[in-house]
Amino acid sequence: MNAALKTRLCEQLGIELPIIQTGMGWVSGAQLTAATSEAGGLGILGSATMTMEQLTQAIERVQARTKKPFGVNLRTDQDDIGARVELLIERKIKVASFAQAPSREIIQKLKAAGIFTMPTIGARRHAEKMAEWGVDAVIAQGQEGGGHTGGVPTSLLLPQVVDAVSIPVVAAGGYFDGRGLVSALAYGADGIAMGTRFLLTRESQVPETIKAKYLAAGVTDTVVTKAIDGYPQRVIVTAIVRALEGQSPVRRWLAALVHAWRFSRLTQTSFLALVREGLALRARQELSYSQLLMAANAPMLTRASMVEGRIESGVLPTGQVVGVIDELPSVEALIEQIVREAEAALTRLRPRSTDDDARRSETSAAFIEQAAPALAPLSARDGVTRDADEGTCGRETSAASSEQAEPELARSNPRDGVSRGTDADKRGRETSAASTQQNDSRAGDSPADSLEVTHERRAGLV
Repeated sequence: MNAALKTRLCEQLGIELPIIQTGMGWVSGAQLTAATSEAGGLGILGSATMTMEQLTQAIERVQARTKKPFGVNLRTDQDDIGARVELLIERKIKVASFAQAPSREIIQKLKAAGIFTMPTIGARRHAEKMAEWGVDAVIAQGQEGGGHTGGVPTSLLLPQVVDAVSIPVVAAGGYFDGRGLVSALAYGADGIAMGTRFLLTRESQVPETIKAKYLAAGVTDTVVTKAIDGYPQRVIVTAIVRALEGQSPVRRWLAALVHAWRFSRLTQTSFLALVREGLALRARQELSYSQLLMAANAPMLTRASMVEGRIESGVLPTGQVVGVIDELPSVEALIEQIVREAEAALTRLRPRSTDDDARRSETSAAFIEQAAPALAPLSARDGVTRDADEGTCGRETSAASSEQAEPELARSNPRDGVSRGTDADKRGRETSAASTQQNDSRAGDSPADSLEVTHERRAGLV
């Protein structure tokens, strides 16, 4: 594996790959969490929608499936948050993640027990505040992300957060493959967190009919709306979302009261405790009363689709990447594919080095050395042909030059011309005799050889 994929986040968490599966309510159960960790990433249980008993059972199931590190996502506004923190400490959970900002007290208690704390943030100032309070890392989620999300795209939020804090930063919002992982590392992040991509795997507990609805969505089939619970939330556009956006405030608040009552029963939280949590949350996060009333809408509407499979009465939280996902691989196959894509991207980005040039030169030299014996006969034949052609051309050129020069010499001095001509004839006869003697010598005593040489001489070949 390429060394660039082994970040400080991997070292601090004891994981093989800087890939995190987020803790999605109603989605991130024991099976998905364990599969992610077992495949080399970090799986996170979505405990915000679990009772204390359900969370305990989920942790036990994960620990029975894998010995590798995993995390638990917590809601800081739950009235039993103290007991949940104690449970994580008792079970030696590696990571505690938060969708909301945890308090200083919670951070200090978790860190004292050796638990890695990692909240999700949507703005640079939030990252700076969390780092000041002592968290170990932050997940910076951009606008492309699913569920509750901010207004700044990941490509702008991520570099701001990386520049603002020294702790590890995990990029979220818009990631689904190895190219995205490499781009996040190039920005300075220490890994990526993905929700929608893991929701659309075989180990996800979401009903198959709902997964099919996700796979059918395009990149423009999502919307960020406040109609669900008063916060901006990215969901797939459905009939119920359009209906919620068209409701009057009064009808929306009445529906929210019903959802709050149902949510209190599902999570075994008393209605009065839910009200106290809401008031405390409003004080910390400056919520309006309408937002407070609608706070239970999101988990209940999400449950209707993600657990009960009722598209007509539930919402489908999603990242915008839903439009580029068209398959349901296993978690193991998904992570292996992401690694292959990341390594291919890193190879494309690698600059050519002098070592590469040297290796190419050595390869070329070896090829030439191997090919030389096969090319030698061809080179020899070409050389003979060229020599013969050049010799013939030379004799023809010499003869033509002599023919052109003799009349001119004769006109200038006839006597000299006769003399020169006689001398030239004499030298020619001497040369011819010498040539004949050499040929006879080469031919030896064989009559056949002598006849062949004589025939060639008459034909003008020698």
